[in-house]
Amino acid sequence: MKIHQFPDPLLREKSFFIKEMDDKTAGFMERLKDRMYVSKGCVGVAAPQVGELKRIVVVDATGHKKVPVSHGLLLMANPQILQVSGSTINREGCLSVPDYTGNVERGDYVKVKYMDNNGEERIIEAHGFEAVIFQHEIDHLDGILFIDRVQNTKRDLFPRKSY
Repeated sequence: MKIHQFPDPLLREKSFFIKEMDDKTAGFMERLKDRMYVSKGCVGVAAPQVGELKRIVVVDATGHKKVPVSHGLLLMANPQILQVSGSTINREGCLSVPDYTGNVERGDYVKVKYMDNNGEERIIEAHGFEAVIFQHEIDHLDGILFIDRVQNTKRDLFPRKSY
């Protein structure tokens, strides 16, 4: 699965809701998960990043230094933020914006409703960096990139370090 990168106009499109969970959609979620895991340091990926305008994200913050306790792997269709509170500023990066990282202010707590890969509706709560990940990935579904949320590009946007 090829990652679409800024300034690809597809990344600015709104994604379509998933009407029902079928084998094809569940299979796509599995492939999206696999794509996330082959990208070093990646904790989430959204369907538009691989060229599919579907409201699907996969997230796994397990083992990330900023997330001492995580929900583990989540395959999410139609994720919707029900509640957000608090404030935190974190350095964010993105597979679709590979040349930059940036300081972004987001909520420190979120409550998210979604449909899992079995078609079950779920509601979860997340704090700290895991909450940031959910907000970042859900933004992709509405055509929003983290660079859109950087308040001062001269002060808070940085060339990505080479590894």
